Amino acid sequence: MTEQEVRRYLRQMKEEDSERAFHDFYNLCYDRLFRISYYYVKNEDWAQEIVLDVFMRLWEQRTKLPEINNIEDYCFILTKNASLNYLEKESRHTTQPSEQLPEPPDQANSPEEVLISEELFARYVKALDRLPERCREVFIRIREEKQSYAQVADELEISVKTVDAQLQKAITRLKEILLTD
Repeated sequence: MTEQEVRRYLRQMKEEDSERAFHDFYNLCYDRLFRISYYYVKNEDWAQEIVLDVFMRLWEQRTKLPEINNIEDYCFILTKNASLNYLEKESRHTTQPSEQLPEPPDQANSPEEVLISEELFARYVKALDRLPERCREVFIRIREEKQSYAQVADELEISVKTVDAQLQKAITRLKEILLTD
């Protein structure tokens, strides 16, 4: 996603109440926001619901969006907070008997560790978005969705060797992007 493209959509949404611009903005940002939400909630249905709620909020705030300096970070934070709030709400609804509760970890992560991990994840998501579409698709299916090479090849109607080549290309580009930023 380019900053100019996003800014154009935001201006059209504000000045013209353009639903078309909002739809284009949605198409541009949905995958990234879905991945962010899924990272936190680990449930596809919940992540979809959360991202739709985030977009509803963005539409309601459309007149203020062009004034935000870094819309990418703003959307990331909105999605992260909505995901964490959703998890909190779900945990209140699903109370477990005390013998079924998981044991607390020996040592909780410090706020610094949490911040570093979130910053790294944000950089990873941005780097993924900069990959060519086919590379990104193959990488996500194999590394995040844990599909086999054969399954990806079959679904995308490409050879297993092409899947392997695309995955290697994605890994190489991700390393370059992450190490240079």
